[in-house]
Amino acid sequence: MRPPPPPSLALLPFVLLLVLIPLPPAAATAAGHTWREALRTAAGRRAASPAVQEGAAAGVLHRLLPSHAHSFRFQIDTKGGVCGESSCFRISNVDGSGRGGAEIMIQGTTAVELASGLHWYLKYWCGVHISWDKTGGAQLASVPSPGSLPRVNGTGVKIKRPVPWNYYQNVVTSSYSFVWWDWRRWEKEIDWMALQGINLPLAFTGQEAVWQKVFKSFNVSDRDLDDFFGGPAFLAWARMGNLHAWGGPLSQNWLDGQLALQKKILSRMTELGMVPVLPSFSGNVPVAFKKLFPSANITRLGEWNTVDGDPRWCCTYILDPSDALFIDVGHAFIRQQIKEYGDITSIYNCDTFNENTPPTNEPAYISSLGSAIYEAMSSGNKDAVWLMQGWLFYSDAAFWKEPQMKALLHSVPIGKMIVLDLFADVKPVWKMSSQFYGVPYIWCMLHNFGGNIEMYGILDSISSGPIDARTSYGSTMVGVGMTMEGIEHNPVVFELMSEMSFRSQKVEVEDWLKSYSYRRYGQSNVKIEKAWGVLYHTIYNCTDGIADHNRDYIVEFPDMSPSSFSSHFSKQRGMPIVRKHPRFFLSEVSANLPHPHLWYSTNEAVKALELFLNAGNDLSKSLTFRYDLVDLTRQSLSKLANKVYLDAMDSYKNKNSSGLNFHTKKFLELIVDIDILLASDDNFLLGPWLESAKSLAMSEEERKQYEWNARTQVTMWYDNTKTEQSHLHDYANKFWSGLLKNYYLPRASKYFTGLSRSLQENRSFQLEEWRRDWISYSNEWQSGEELYPVKAKGDALAISKSLFRKYLS
Repeated sequence: MRPPPPPSLALLPFVLLLVLIPLPPAAATAAGHTWREALRTAAGRRAASPAVQEGAAAGVLHRLLPSHAHSFRFQIDTKGGVCGESSCFRISNVDGSGRGGAEIMIQGTTAVELASGLHWYLKYWCGVHISWDKTGGAQLASVPSPGSLPRVNGTGVKIKRPVPWNYYQNVVTSSYSFVWWDWRRWEKEIDWMALQGINLPLAFTGQEAVWQKVFKSFNVSDRDLDDFFGGPAFLAWARMGNLHAWGGPLSQNWLDGQLALQKKILSRMTELGMVPVLPSFSGNVPVAFKKLFPSANITRLGEWNTVDGDPRWCCTYILDPSDALFIDVGHAFIRQQIKEYGDITSIYNCDTFNENTPPTNEPAYISSLGSAIYEAMSSGNKDAVWLMQGWLFYSDAAFWKEPQMKALLHSVPIGKMIVLDLFADVKPVWKMSSQFYGVPYIWCMLHNFGGNIEMYGILDSISSGPIDARTSYGSTMVGVGMTMEGIEHNPVVFELMSEMSFRSQKVEVEDWLKSYSYRRYGQSNVKIEKAWGVLYHTIYNCTDGIADHNRDYIVEFPDMSPSSFSSHFSKQRGMPIVRKHPRFFLSEVSANLPHPHLWYSTNEAVKALELFLNAGNDLSKSLTFRYDLVDLTRQSLSKLANKVYLDAMDSYKNKNSSGLNFHTKKFLELIVDIDILLASDDNFLLGPWLESAKSLAMSEEERKQYEWNARTQVTMWYDNTKTEQSHLHDYANKFWSGLLKNYYLPRASKYFTGLSRSLQENRSFQLEEWRRDWISYSNEWQSGEELYPVKAKGDALAISKSLFRKYLS
């Protein structure tokens, strides 16, 4: 029998009635009306018919909960009788239906609102939790059988969007997370997006096939394009002009297959009433353009994280926006997309200035560049709206001062540009720019770099930041967004952030987490509630302002000689500084030993793990519980391994061979044990990543290429020499079973063997010798073909308990 929901959950539908808070008077100027009208035009004219959208929402329900396919009725609010001029959904009862008929009516502005209303009802009336399959999947067992769904009090509940847009994706998510997806996986993601209320998704798949046709019309050859496009796992950075050819070339099979996939993606997005954001021309051109157009203003960019500036993939070319050819290419690309996909959107992404500083800070010149970029879009689509990542205003703040920012932001008509305040959860630019000087913007949570697996978050910032921004004086905020580099981790963060698109008031996080844990595991549990209270104040309370990028020593082993460490490094906490990589890439380095980011008491986090373990017998059958348990155990052991590594370095500095051997053994044993732990859950395995890459291949040659791409991205990432690792090695590190045992373990083992030998022989550590040995091993592994499991083995709860007793009790 299903237990009743806790009181806090039962009351939620009635205490969470959200209302639309009007924007401050300063935002309601004539100019404000102008840009609002421009944004409405961008969304409304191309919308699918009400019947198509209602059918699309029903499709989401059927795929999620087929047993209840007839329990809900969906209706698009065509005349504004429910929502007025706002975007909303309304949940009410259907009276008089016979058994097996519809019980709940959901009305809304678009199919996204219908799906959001369905999700809201399932969450707050039925105790459902929906997350990615790789974070435990959906918990649907608490839904009553058809005919017994909980009724909504009174005439129903209406929930409005405080701001119109809910944006999703980062320009690199396509490579870190989506690269090997087929339509089946994309269909699941689009359903998830609709349920979360996302109506403004980036849609970058398949653009290389469009570029192929455009560049060929400018007499660029297939051979030239082989040198221009990156490999599948590195397309994001080839698109941004960071690199070329690395991991390539792209076969015609890949180009055609990705274009066909994009057409399915866009079709489903538009059926659901989403407004896809398509790419536009940012100036990145093949080297052949230099010969084909010798008088064009084409600049060769500097090297981007290569070891020695290898011209095979370094130093790409960019066409200056002030050149007339820029508008010709940009126009051709927009028109070719319309030819391929139809006239489905007017919102286009362009980030030509992202960590690519203009040659002069003269405002008039910057304004002319911005105008040219917009002209290239609008000449292809007269309704074009330029969506731009605002990362540059933070990452290159020394250049982008008020005159330069205004020059760029005001280079197009107000309402024809939307800025993504990309890192607002940590470094909000809206506060430092007078609300982007009147230009509409979207408050975004960046959250993740490199697709790393790390428990991390700032729940208080998420629960209040968008509200503070929207209600601030003169606000031009028009949406919220999630701009993470990688997905499928930290489900609690993404669920709360998604809810903020429908919340007009700040969230009391402690209470919200109680209902979250009930929904996620399908039952109330006092120990789990207490554990989430601890996690809220520790792991999910990062307030130090440092961008989190997982640098735990297991997955990002220091490439340094111990002689370069300071004598007291183990007693110090390194304060990382930001290192900027051209065209959007962030890492963290420190002046000495790179210290992993630690912002919470590990002892407190271990207490939360103990509570999870004590609740295990009650929740062991829950896939969502198992995922969280494995993740929290992994997190606790990886932080312990950091301390063990530092202890080993202290022993080496003190020439203590026995201490070094003791801590070395413990560090390597931790890697093995964490690998065993991760192997007990399907979602922490290397195998699925590699197999999904190979599954897209249509020839043996492609299979080898795709597997090399998949292996290289999560390890060495970019080029190396025999004695120097890639500058980006471990940037996309993953805590995956198979990767720990077969990649990270040999690396650490080789290093510690060298340390021990140097003490025994009383000579300095041979760093170059270790590098040569290690890099050779890494390159061989990247080209390897050994198979890795795709299904879990072992009892996650039993393994976690055993490791807790061994290391943490």
